Amino acid sequence: MLYILLFVLCILLFIFGMTIIRFGLFNLSANKLKTWLIKLTSTPLKGMVTGTFITALLQSSSAVMVITIGLISARIMTFPQSIGIILGTNIGTTFKTELITFDIDAILVPLAISGALLILLKNKRARSIGMLLFGIASVFTAMKGFELVAEPLTTMGFINKFILSINDNLLLSILAGTIITAIIQSSTAMTGIAMGFLTAGLLQLDAGIAIVLGANIGTCITAIIASIGGGKESKLAAFAHVWLNVFGVLLFIPLIPLLTENAPFLASRKDVQLAHISVIFNVATSLLILPFATRFGEMILFLHDRRPKRPVS
Repeated sequence: MLYILLFVLCILLFIFGMTIIRFGLFNLSANKLKTWLIKLTSTPLKGMVTGTFITALLQSSSAVMVITIGLISARIMTFPQSIGIILGTNIGTTFKTELITFDIDAILVPLAISGALLILLKNKRARSIGMLLFGIASVFTAMKGFELVAEPLTTMGFINKFILSINDNLLLSILAGTIITAIIQSSTAMTGIAMGFLTAGLLQLDAGIAIVLGANIGTCITAIIASIGGGKESKLAAFAHVWLNVFGVLLFIPLIPLLTENAPFLASRKDVQLAHISVIFNVATSLLILPFATRFGEMILFLHDRRPKRPVS
């Protein structure tokens, strides 16, 4: 029971760290973000580049989707403009996945202390930098926790059976990644958990890949929640986010064995291999949809909008 509690605390610490990183970065750049989102979305390509950059800056695809849906609800942005941003959020979110593979254990304590001290200052910029540093320290501490708690957890019968079952069933792994991500509302946290079990040697790489694919679907729940009560176009943007990830996952399921087999060419460590494969998935999915962005938007309208058909361009 103690290890389950520690595991839950690690998840909460990870999400807390990602949240205050986002707050710190948002405070440093808030005045420009919405302007960029509104102005730099005249074409799907511009929207994708803008969405990628802002998602990487905020370290949260969910946050960018919530902002975008808010702008659509306020009729400052249209659904067609959001398509490029949606493609970009999937690419931008991989930056944080790569970030958590770095080994900075030696400087975690100084990082946390300096961050905490800066947060206490009155200067807004200093506080924001402090949030960024303290958040990074929290995220990496949680990652270390995942690694340390993973093996003791599997001594518990039901958890051991669960790990064994998802190792032997890719569809179950995808489902687990989807459901757990929808509950904790962080695909990066789910990826971090998978990395911890991979590093401990308890999770097979193909199951880890499947979990990450599922996490991409599960993270869409935030956009769906944000679109409630926001009008028809807000819901269309949320549906587009869901369909983009569902299409990507369906496309990549047959490729999991190939990715697993060639993963050693990407990196030596399994957690880094998983991070790189996550990048491949998200970049490939967005680039495949980009040439058909207009058609993709029309498909969303066809499936989810009963009003007379209108062009998406």
